[in-house]
Amino acid sequence: MADAPGGVLYVVATPIGNLEDVTLRALRVLREVDLVAAEDTRRTRVLLAHHGISRPLASYYDAVERARAPGMVERLKAGARIALVSDAGTPGIADPGYHLIRGALAAGVPVVPIPGPSAVTALVSVAGFPAERFVFEGFLPTRPGPRAERLRALARETRALCFLEAARRVVAFLDAAREALGERDAIVARELTKRHEELVRGTIGALAARFRAAEPRGEITVLVAGAAAGEATDPPVDLDARLKAARAGGASLRDAVTAVARETGLPRRAVYQRALALERDG
Repeated sequence: MADAPGGVLYVVATPIGNLEDVTLRALRVLREVDLVAAEDTRRTRVLLAHHGISRPLASYYDAVERARAPGMVERLKAGARIALVSDAGTPGIADPGYHLIRGALAAGVPVVPIPGPSAVTALVSVAGFPAERFVFEGFLPTRPGPRAERLRALARETRALCFLEAARRVVAFLDAAREALGERDAIVARELTKRHEELVRGTIGALAARFRAAEPRGEITVLVAGAAAGEATDPPVDLDARLKAARAGGASLRDAVTAVARETGLPRRAVYQRALALERDG
């Protein structure tokens, strides 16, 4: 590496928990670069110190990446070698990195991947159900309506579905997933590769009940089995039955739509349109 001319941006995968989960190549690169652009300099400093490495660090996280990318690109153009790292895993995968990588490429600077740990591949490898083909969705919207809409769009996907979620929202996520996808096998991974690693398998509903009874902590990754071949194409939410029941109970059309939209997490506009169609059909 020391003999190669010009600047280089190295996109370096770092441990997702256990500090020993790092490649020899990644350690060599981190020792030799001029600067480490880190999502969290505190966490990266711990990693470097653990492996006896001392290099200059610069913060590079979501809120500042647009502003700091141009300056780093200028350093790269001037011949600097920069390692881009995230808190854990691979930069650019649900982590900052896109703007710096795009800027480096536009400037003609080589961008070199240094592969390594990933929560996604770690979980897929121990799924216990068909996941050799999977879709990575990362974090879904936190609002119930948009989250439900995205999950419904995935209802017919036959590949396994991989999500990231905050521990405090995992029960709400699992409830929404069951509503949109139906009851399927799933696995929830908590604190992968760390001391308190936990892998919990079961149906989506069983997992929701488990974590409702004991709220999880730490980093959460969820893998859900894909739709079975020939599975019904319509989402499993029985919207018509809910609307009819609400109307039969004396609710006005407006109140029925509001209540059903709140219960299901479906967009109110979609529920209203379906309610109008039912009214027209008698």
